Amino acid sequence: MAKRTAEGEPITIKKYANRRLYNTDTSSYITLDDLAKMVRENVDFQVLDAKSGDDITHTILTQIIVEEESHGSQQMLPVSFLRDLISMYGNSMQSMMPSYLEASMANFRKNREQLQAAFAKGIEANPLAKMAEANFKMMQNAAEALIPGARKSPPKPDQADELAEMRKQMAAMQKKLDELGK
Repeated sequence: MAKRTAEGEPITIKKYANRRLYNTDTSSYITLDDLAKMVRENVDFQVLDAKSGDDITHTILTQIIVEEESHGSQQMLPVSFLRDLISMYGNSMQSMMPSYLEASMANFRKNREQLQAAFAKGIEANPLAKMAEANFKMMQNAAEALIPGARKSPPKPDQADELAEMRKQMAAMQKKLDELGK
């Protein structure tokens, strides 16, 4: 469960016209990096425009992602994913995307601890590798359903190359999971 104020409400962050962010719970000014840290620590907050009172949490979280992607040593969002996401705006399927993405992330969070343990043991003879493959196929099928023609059939590499590629991808995922765990 997310950390909240003593009253059980999300912490209110006020954003002023001078772009400063004010944490009303700690009575201090904070930065986007502080908000990113709060997200990682599962602190529930909402960001309000100090003048209008409008909830601008979505905009601020999007801004944090843009900052992370532009200044991080490794980008998390592949260009192909960003292109697919942008192409969904104005598309008849746009309204379905938020719930699909939320369900995908919920499934990932649910399996994260199991995946971390499996990666620690290695991927040899790991039943979770089959689960990861099934999840990948589900996402591919959903992408193809949402964006017709999105999946092009590349030539299939032999199984040894495929296994080597999976090991490489899982090692990269393990590294990201280790970073998230810090």
